[in-house]
Amino acid sequence: MSTGSLKNKVLRETAWFLGLLFAGLVVVPIAIYWIGPQLLGKFGGYGFADFYGSIGARIRSGEPAAWFLVLSPNLAIQALRLTVFGWRATRPAGT
Repeated sequence: MSTGSLKNKVLRETAWFLGLLFAGLVVVPIAIYWIGPQLLGKFGGYGFADFYGSIGARIRSGEPAAWFLVLSPNLAIQALRLTVFGWRATRPAGT
């Protein structure tokens, strides 16, 4: 593996991670705030800013559930990638 391709791979993986982290920090909380009341009931706060602030406080305090929420898009994509890799690695040669 050449240094250029290693650098490209690191840059690509870093871009994936940052994009999915953005999704976890922005898109997932918005989706939970919009969909949550139908599934879980009304949020007891004062709107989205309060909801987002409470998630941010939990992330800063190191609460595992909040970190799982933020990292869930990345975890889901990595699990999918590992599944595809395992599936390809176990198929018979020549197919």
